[in-house]
Amino acid sequence: MEFVSDVVLICRRQLRLDARNPVWLVVNLLQPTLYLAFFGPLLPHVIPVSAQKSAGGAWQVYVPGLLVQLCLFGAAFVGFTVIADWRLGVMERMRVTPISRFALLFGRVLHDVVVLLGQSLVLLAAATVAGLRIPLVAVPVALFFISLLTVSLSSLSYGLGLVVKNESTFAPVLNTTTVMMLLLSGILLPMSLAPGWLNDVSHLTPFRYVVDAVRDVFAGHYTTAPVAEGATVALVLAAVSLGLGTYVFRRESS
Repeated sequence: MEFVSDVVLICRRQLRLDARNPVWLVVNLLQPTLYLAFFGPLLPHVIPVSAQKSAGGAWQVYVPGLLVQLCLFGAAFVGFTVIADWRLGVMERMRVTPISRFALLFGRVLHDVVVLLGQSLVLLAAATVAGLRIPLVAVPVALFFISLLTVSLSSLSYGLGLVVKNESTFAPVLNTTTVMMLLLSGILLPMSLAPGWLNDVSHLTPFRYVVDAVRDVFAGHYTTAPVAEGATVALVLAAVSLGLGTYVFRRESS
């Protein structure tokens, strides 16, 4: 119960900070919404008819990628906040409290999960207006994948931010990594449309499996190999990322 209380305390602190400056939440949601509005209408002319039929439509192919993109750019950049807290002395004050180092990390991660789930629901509502049609049960399953991906990206981002402690170093590393993941994960278009060598390279990125899994879920397929692979990769990545993040928080607090 003490651990839960610590996690909730940290999560509430982060939510209060969002309430004071909600601009970042809107900006983070704006990018995938613009992709939905300006790139989405091109999809029926870009994605082959066979791929659209197997997935249930062009929007069923595209929106899962947008959800992962929202998570990628929303959760991967949260490390900037821990750098700011370190510079302001917030981390120094927290480390002298009896709160566990895992709670210091997981409270922040829980905040990011809550925010990304809310933004994902808004994006799904906008996609439904645009023409997305999916089974109702696909929504919680897709949000489960997004939650795991958020846990992974947030943990790694906080850990990296606490290691480098410098925005000028953190930003280029993050930008290079996220753009590479965006291009190789099949977020914008399925990697099955890519040349063989590029499709093979994309299998080295864990987000590729999550995108493919959510696309199958949106098509109403819940027991396929891509769904199993995506769930396995997401769970393992979340566990490893939490472990690495906790290690960094404990080391920095020693």
